[in-house]
Amino acid sequence: MSDKPDVTEVTTFDKTKLKKTETQEKNPLPTKEVIEQEKAESS
Repeated sequence: MSDKPDVTEVTTFDKTKLKKTETQEKNPLPTKEVIEQEKAESS
């Protein structure tokens, strides 16, 4: 028995069966302008 996992299923996997999904950023990072504006407001 080897230490490596069995990857035969991965190599034979059919990618065409997957559904296409749109990824949406749930917590987008602020832009440089937003950060500068917040710094100016707080000081």
